[in-house]
Amino acid sequence: MKTQSSATPPSPIAVTTAGTAPGTAPQATPGTAPRRRPGLGGTLQAGLGVIAFSLTFPATAWGLEGFGPWSLVAVRCVLAALIAGGCLLAPRVPLPARRHWPGLAVVAAGVVVGFPLLTTLALQTSTTAHAAVVVGLLPLTTALLSTLRVGSRPSRTFWAAALAGAVAVAAFTVQQSGGALSTADLYLFAALLVCAAGYTEGGRLARIMPGWQVIGWALVLCLPLALPAAALALAHEPVHVTAHSVAGLLWVAAGSQFVGLVVWYRGMAAIGIPKASQLQLAQPLLTLVWSVLLLGEHLTVAAPLTAAAVLVCIAVTQRARG
Repeated sequence: MKTQSSATPPSPIAVTTAGTAPGTAPQATPGTAPRRRPGLGGTLQAGLGVIAFSLTFPATAWGLEGFGPWSLVAVRCVLAALIAGGCLLAPRVPLPARRHWPGLAVVAAGVVVGFPLLTTLALQTSTTAHAAVVVGLLPLTTALLSTLRVGSRPSRTFWAAALAGAVAVAAFTVQQSGGALSTADLYLFAALLVCAAGYTEGGRLARIMPGWQVIGWALVLCLPLALPAAALALAHEPVHVTAHSVAGLLWVAAGSQFVGLVVWYRGMAAIGIPKASQLQLAQPLLTLVWSVLLLGEHLTVAAPLTAAAVLVCIAVTQRARG
């Protein structure tokens, strides 16, 4: 068997005809289509992830109409893990390298288990408008953790716009909920921290492996625990199957837990964790729109003003260079 080192090196003629001379810029080949800007596709994918995430709280509220909180989270995890496992098994994706498993465990603990469980417990006593405060603060927290974890250094303009957007969203959602702290708030702030950690680690891993494999392996990693947890929860919590509860369960399992995270991690890998995280400034406002359409909640006139402020902040952060 021949080894890699025994391979015949390419001839100088092949090198000069396939490429360019050292130190010169590559020339465009006639008839070759220009490359698309990598940031555009990454921004689009991250934006699709935000839209998917914005439906999570209303879908969870629907799911709680028929399932207990522990049952909803456990069954959601099982269904998402089965989808992910099938997607990994079909093309026979090899197991990740051993050095990547600790990072996948952080993704699993933060995004697959921690955030869904804590926010579901909060939504038992909190409205979706109140719960939206967590995703209003999530972009800033994610950017801070990414700075510590992967050494990103956004510009001062970026931080100013990010902080302004977070303050605007937090002020709006807290004002909508009356500003009173409760047990639900503790769940939400804890969810904020664990989700930011999962996003940061997932964004880092998505630069090494495809984003769908990051969330896929994180879900599969949780399956051995999710199966007995689902059986135990379903045995102790009452279940009242309705169209809303089934639709909510299916969305949080397939849409929020898998498809949304796939495009989200791909987007983060393309445009960077801090910039992708700032797109989530629009998520609370999208959630409020879905809350009106799907849950019948009412909004005040402050909503369009906050939406305009958030869109300005997003535009600034996307243009600011680290």
